[in-house]
Amino acid sequence: MSQATVPDTTAGELDELVQKAHRAYLTARSVPPADRSRWLYAAADALDANAAGLIELADQESHLGETRLTGELKRTSFQLRLLADEAASGEPFELVIDHADPDWGMGPRPDIRRMSVPLGVAGVFGASNFPFAFSVIGGDSASALAAGCAVVHKGHEAHPRLAQRTAAIVIEALAGAGAPDGLFSLVTGIDAGSALVTHPLVQAVGFTGSTRGGRALFDLIADRDQPIPFYGELGSTNPVFVALQAWNARADEIIAGYLGSATMGVGQFCTKPGLLIVPAGSDLAALLQSADVDRGLGQMLMPRLEDGFEKSLQAVREHQGVSTLAGGSGADRMSVLHATAETVLAQPEVLEEEMFGPATLIIEYDGADSALALAEALEGQLTATLQADPGDDVDDLVEVLTRKAGRLLWNGWPTGVTVSYAQQHGGPYPASTASSTTSVGTAAIKRFLRPVAFQDFPQDRLPTWLRDEETTGVRRRIDGTWAGASA
Repeated sequence: MSQATVPDTTAGELDELVQKAHRAYLTARSVPPADRSRWLYAAADALDANAAGLIELADQESHLGETRLTGELKRTSFQLRLLADEAASGEPFELVIDHADPDWGMGPRPDIRRMSVPLGVAGVFGASNFPFAFSVIGGDSASALAAGCAVVHKGHEAHPRLAQRTAAIVIEALAGAGAPDGLFSLVTGIDAGSALVTHPLVQAVGFTGSTRGGRALFDLIADRDQPIPFYGELGSTNPVFVALQAWNARADEIIAGYLGSATMGVGQFCTKPGLLIVPAGSDLAALLQSADVDRGLGQMLMPRLEDGFEKSLQAVREHQGVSTLAGGSGADRMSVLHATAETVLAQPEVLEEEMFGPATLIIEYDGADSALALAEALEGQLTATLQADPGDDVDDLVEVLTRKAGRLLWNGWPTGVTVSYAQQHGGPYPASTASSTTSVGTAAIKRFLRPVAFQDFPQDRLPTWLRDEETTGVRRRIDGTWAGASA
């Protein structure tokens, strides 16, 4: 069904929703995180209760299939509960107490207590390729709510009816759990997106999408009278480097695993491995045919994405020295392009051409120095992968890739981003606009918080978690020593 069936949000409607969200935030920020966590649990329970209808609607609009969407919805409700538990633990709020100390090394120290507080209203943009996990109540929305913010979500045009239905379920669940009216809302349309990031009451924005779209929003935010944090996940080609001994021992296994990862979701994952960098001298065409490179693929998410993919594929094909090993010019099957390291290093912009769809570039290198030069030529990445055996010397390569990427993988594949405490989903620009943060995992909550110190406040005027008699066992650093349940 077309986008036309879902009317765009007008400027007046958007202003009213943001104003309402701000009022909800003023209430929610003072609610204990343990109570706020119940709101997120209610949303997760509601998603699970409505799973069948949501999955059917998501499949109609995305063509991703029941199996994939069932797993993604499970991930989304799990994510809500995990972030709710993390917020209730106090960990993201970084509670620190320094009691007054007349003998402090630099002179008498006042009583200072610090914690992080929610920023305010967060604008969140849904992604096309994950209609649940990175959309309406996906990671950005969940982490902002867990922090104590209100959320105004900009639905993606790839699944407009699903966005409306999901938002309605979430709003009803939050209301039933006692959350303030307006804590979560949905807006639609390109103009609404621009108005959202420039509204003076919006204090942070989360975005997952293209570099072009993200930069447009980033530039709008930079022009605000009051600039705000923009947590944008943009482009990444997610290189895979294969060391010599590993290639000699298991080239066929590596090619098969690579193609499996690169074609997952018809190549429409932000962590899709778009570059395979291998030692020179193999019969790549034969390896690709053995791995069934010509197998049929599913349908892409929407015509606009398919058009963009075909343009990016053609742009890479037109670079000097780039040839085609397999595939055609469209999205009907996997396209595998080829170049040498020498060719690519002469035109390093090839390394940053993200082909968001079923296409990849294999680069052959001759010697460790050539592989290192390719790594140095990379811009920021979400992921970088090493396929290596115990005898491969890749220490220098690891050092370079640590500077280039947010997540490094050893003998694995980058598609499949688990939600956990240690997860890092972000990286140097253009992978993201805030490389010190993550959009996946419990640490994502901290993006929507800011620290505030309270100096010489009386006990009864301090936030509860900063008082001396606080007894809930949350983790706090007191006079330099960690105390509490997770100390």
